[in-house]
Amino acid sequence: MHRKSRSQTTSRTTEHKEGKATVSVFYKTGKTLADGSHPFQIRITKDRKQIYRSTGLSLHPKYWNSEKQKVRRSYPLDLHEKLLVDLQKWQDKYSLAADSLSGADEVHDASAVLAEANRERQALRRVKLLAFTDELMSGMEAAGQIGNAGTYKDLRNQLTKFVLQEYGTSDVPFDRVTVRFCTKWENVLRSTGMKETTLSFRFRTLRAVLNKAIAGGFMKPDTYPFARNAAEIHKFSIGKFDVSTTKRAISREAIRRLESFVPQTERQRLAKDVFLFSFYCGGINFVDLAQLRWRSLQVGEDGSQRLRYERQKTGGKFSIKLLAPVEAIVNCYRPTTYRNPESYLFPILDADFHQKPTQIRNRLHKILGQVNHDLKELGPQVGIDIPLTTYVARHSFATSLKMGGVTTGMISEAMGHKSEAVTAVYLGSFDSDTMDAVFDQLL
Repeated sequence: MHRKSRSQTTSRTTEHKEGKATVSVFYKTGKTLADGSHPFQIRITKDRKQIYRSTGLSLHPKYWNSEKQKVRRSYPLDLHEKLLVDLQKWQDKYSLAADSLSGADEVHDASAVLAEANRERQALRRVKLLAFTDELMSGMEAAGQIGNAGTYKDLRNQLTKFVLQEYGTSDVPFDRVTVRFCTKWENVLRSTGMKETTLSFRFRTLRAVLNKAIAGGFMKPDTYPFARNAAEIHKFSIGKFDVSTTKRAISREAIRRLESFVPQTERQRLAKDVFLFSFYCGGINFVDLAQLRWRSLQVGEDGSQRLRYERQKTGGKFSIKLLAPVEAIVNCYRPTTYRNPESYLFPILDADFHQKPTQIRNRLHKILGQVNHDLKELGPQVGIDIPLTTYVARHSFATSLKMGGVTTGMISEAMGHKSEAVTAVYLGSFDSDTMDAVFDQLL
């Protein structure tokens, strides 16, 4: 028996090139709905065989130009544009399925295109909103991003209640996260008395989840509920929330009174020291402050002690000269917290016990609440009317420098508010001597 050469076999197997199915929108005048309109269908044609798929969209014949096969100009403009967009989405859905099958060069018919489109839709529906949020949260915890993980956990908890209450289920597919979904959730959150800033934060976090889902191919961009620009007025706008807040800062004289205060309890002492440490160290965030280790304190080239750390939220790297008030705080804790360079500087975390990300997150959440509670009680005792929090320390740092004549370019109005990343860029762009001189303004 004669065997074919390899080249002959190859040429035979590659002679066939599977054609692509055509997908078009079809206005079916042969069927009239109860309101007198005719339905639009998707028509899939392959090898002279056709199948149809309902779109759920229809149009009254008085608005249809049969000669030009398009919608008449007399149809209301806003409805006209929406109809065309919706029809294009349907056509794109099946065109993508047709492209996929044609690209695979496998023999198929029109029914296979329909099945492929449905298969892709089902695959998308298998990944759901809350489950995906859980995956993101777990990834952040594994990477040590405790603050971000906590943010996503709060979102998941809020959404879990809403989804169960409104939809009677434990989770929803991404295509259910529509403008209507967002509006209903906003109304539910508002009914609890939630403030505008918190509403904005919740929806910005949800938007981040959806952006990641789209990037991962788990959600279709055409179902995205948030407005990307001013023209998308029919979508949900996060910019509508009023996030302006009353700026809170205390004066240098108030800082002096706080420094002179003699704590009556260990909790008061910790609250006072956390506030002052943050103030004198560039408004360091509580999450970063609590996780400082003794190795974070290093000796600079000039022989001075410096605090070097990387901010968890932005990744910004800081090198800060320790001022006298901070050195006093450090020396106070050294006898009780220093065991080795890996020990935590403040008595907030225990390196032997708080090892898992969830343990660290829960501990920081608990102690931050205690510190802020104690600060609010401590303030009136030293004649400070503004409710003290760790955030007030951060804002007071920037305000004190501004009042002392330091340029806006050095400290940035946005520090701790709308653009902390910009602040980190400014701080990192000047040499150490220049920044040391800026911090000296606090004394």
